[in-house]
Amino acid sequence: MKVLILGGGGLIGQKLAKSLAKRGTLRGAPIDELVLADVNDPADVAAPFAVTRIRCDISDPASVASVIDADTDVIYLLAAIVSAHAEEDFDFGYKINMQGTINALERCRALGTRPVVVFTSSIAVFGGEVPQPFTDHSALNPQISYGAQKAIGEILLNDYTRRGFVRGRGFRLPTISVRPGKPNRAASGFMSSIFREPLQGQPANCPVDRDFPHFYLSPRKCVQNLIKGAELAQEDLGKTPTMIMPGRVWTIGQMIDAMTAVAGPEPAQLITWNPQPEIDDILKGWRMDIRPERAAKLGLEADSNFEENLRYFLEDDVAG
Repeated sequence: MKVLILGGGGLIGQKLAKSLAKRGTLRGAPIDELVLADVNDPADVAAPFAVTRIRCDISDPASVASVIDADTDVIYLLAAIVSAHAEEDFDFGYKINMQGTINALERCRALGTRPVVVFTSSIAVFGGEVPQPFTDHSALNPQISYGAQKAIGEILLNDYTRRGFVRGRGFRLPTISVRPGKPNRAASGFMSSIFREPLQGQPANCPVDRDFPHFYLSPRKCVQNLIKGAELAQEDLGKTPTMIMPGRVWTIGQMIDAMTAVAGPEPAQLITWNPQPEIDDILKGWRMDIRPERAAKLGLEADSNFEENLRYFLEDDVAG
């Protein structure tokens, strides 16, 4: 079993690699090689099998062809630029998020080997005038370029799967929180920073009020779901292999209360409440009554509560 993670240097890519290394198997077979590909050198991961780290520019077909070969059994297509970055740079967003997806799928089609492709989409494909609640079968109506690029990726994955070029499955990720490390350029980045920084004694700003709701999932549960997603039988996915990954809706206030329950009152006192006009328009386009019914029936899971998300962060990232 040879597994490729496109985006293997990112947060989820690295956590997924470590989980696969610990697990040792995927889809009922021993993993023989794990390839971590990213635009910069991915960090090494200790594993009982070969781990190859390689640079790959997903926007370059030749670069993609160099990392996907006839022996590749499972491809995790995680590489992307995030929401605010894609909104700021229209051309670059389409170059990476749309053309990169096309390049990976076209390479699979050219090889004719029908690998399993796990594609990470986003809840940003929803929005606008589409009635809520959003379900797996709601019309896609993205309100930002990042969401449009992910919606295109979903349609491509579905069609390449229907034609038998790949065995695809796509998952619309909730906002992943709490994310460790440095802030990224996602519009939702503050939804991690207002917990990550205060839990480590540093200030952070929240640009929305306590009543702002959003749809969340921890990194640990996200990785578990990506592994389960790769192992789903193709016939169980039906004619639309893309679905919402389970998560839960909480308000900012509920999440801060959870942090207080876990760590006491001091971290919440480090949060400031200043608007950020540069992300305000993006936040206005988000709608949050989301029902991830298909994935839940297939065995994927959400966190039980946000206290769980916070404890995972303290265990996996701060203590680690």
